[in-house]
Amino acid sequence: MEAATYLENDYYSDPKFTVFKVPEWRAKLYTFLSVNIWGAMPSTIQRKVSSKYASLYDKPFSKKFIKTYIRINYSDKNYLDKFKPPFGKTDFESFQDFFIREFKELPKNGAPFVWPCEGLLCDEGKVSEIETSRVKSDVRSIATIFGTQSTTIPKEYTFTNVFLHNKNYHRIHAPINGTISRIQHIPGDLIVLRPWIYKQNPSLPAFRNERYNVDITDEIGRTWYLSIVGGPAVRTIELAQPIKVGQTIKKMDEIALFYLGSTCCMASPEAPKRHFKNSFVEVGATY
Repeated sequence: MEAATYLENDYYSDPKFTVFKVPEWRAKLYTFLSVNIWGAMPSTIQRKVSSKYASLYDKPFSKKFIKTYIRINYSDKNYLDKFKPPFGKTDFESFQDFFIREFKELPKNGAPFVWPCEGLLCDEGKVSEIETSRVKSDVRSIATIFGTQSTTIPKEYTFTNVFLHNKNYHRIHAPINGTISRIQHIPGDLIVLRPWIYKQNPSLPAFRNERYNVDITDEIGRTWYLSIVGGPAVRTIELAQPIKVGQTIKKMDEIALFYLGSTCCMASPEAPKRHFKNSFVEVGATY
């Protein structure tokens, strides 16, 4: 395995991410199990199994694992000092509370565009250059992810896909100032998200998994497309309140949170200035 390239800033003390170098044969096996076995089950069964699994992290006993998890996964043992329990709680009452932790103070950045989430930038390129994906009997384009017509998203837009590992911060924030112009829920599967098992098509899960699409029109009239994608063990994707069509939103306002596992795709009129495929991105860092 190898460490992903990343750019450090002042927001986090532990922006490391390990990209596993999976042999070709093993990647094909994992893909087969994820897509052809698990993915062939009815989505209702996938959600029931995921919900059962995720419910374990709501149990009070699960909070005992938080300190051990931090010790194993973060080089900064004071990592949790930057965060607080969710929903006004005074303590982390379960592992799920840790998973959906909130910033004590949101990162501040004067740049006009910021990353909406934290994780591995596993896919990046012009919309016109990103390959299509075959899902069952259909060949689907990038527009499929965002629930739009094939001609809606300009081909010169940049597509990015950030994979959020379990250790990452699991809230999605607005990358720009603007107005929410569309919200769409697309039911779907919950196949495995980990990009390294799909080799040449790391965004495959985004073409077929359950997701929320949120469009934001910026201050000069351009639309930024976000797709918040679920995966196995994702019991739900919860939109922040009061996220609704027509609402004015400021950069770094919260859009949604995940209850375990996720990925976040974006099609934007701007290209990343400092990041590239397989680099680590941090929420609030300059896009």
